[in-house]
Parts: sequence; structure tokens; C-alpha cells
Amino acid sequence: MSKQKSFNDLSQLNLAYSTNPNQKFENEEDESEIIAKNKQRIRVRLDTKLRAGKSVTRITGLEESAQTLESLCKNFKQKCGVGGSVKEDEIMIQGDHVNKIIAELIAMGYKDTKRTGG
Repeated sequence: MSKQKSFNDLSQLNLAYSTNPNQKFENEEDESEIIAKNKQRIRVRLDTKLRAGKSVTRITGLEESAQTLESLCKNFKQKCGVGGSVKEDEIMIQGDHVNKIIAELIAMGYKDTKRTGG
């Protein structure tokens, strides 16, 4: 017979309770840390390393919330007609779409957008 875990002990749930209304938790994002669009330094580059010769357009330097990064990635995937993903605050779009993405970012208001890596 196996013993089932009981979650009556709150220490096993990793929960914290506070009566302080100004309490901030670790997973909460502070919106004041996000820099304005026209002041962010965004770099777009073509990457083929460790991808069996296939190219990926990488967009770095976006200091936005996770939801905004996901929506930007979805927008780029629709504009380019390819797949892509967001990993570690970096957007990766399949294929060579550097010029198209730079033009789209500048149109969105990200003025300091440049191509890097050749």
C-alpha cells in the first residue's frame, strides 16, 4: 500500500501570506523597470549555429513583459509566415527575415533597432 501525500501542511505548498499591502512577491514584474520603446536597444541577427545549417532570426534587447513578447512573436510569425518562439527574453523566428523584422520594429516605435552579426 502506498501512502498518499497530504497537503494539509501549508509548508509543502510553498505559499506565503502577508498582511502588508505593499508586499511584492518574486514572480511579480515591476512595470516601472520597462524602458520606453524609443529608448530600447534592440538587435536583430541571423543565426545558424547548432541548427544543422538552418537559419534563425534572433531578436534581443526587448525589455517588455512576457505577454508583450509573446504577442510580438505572434505578430512576427504572421508577417513572415513562419514559426518561432520566445526563450529567455529573446524572440526567435525561423528563417532569414532580418530586414522585414527590423522594418516592422521601427514602424512599431522601436527606433534604436539595428542588424548585428554581419
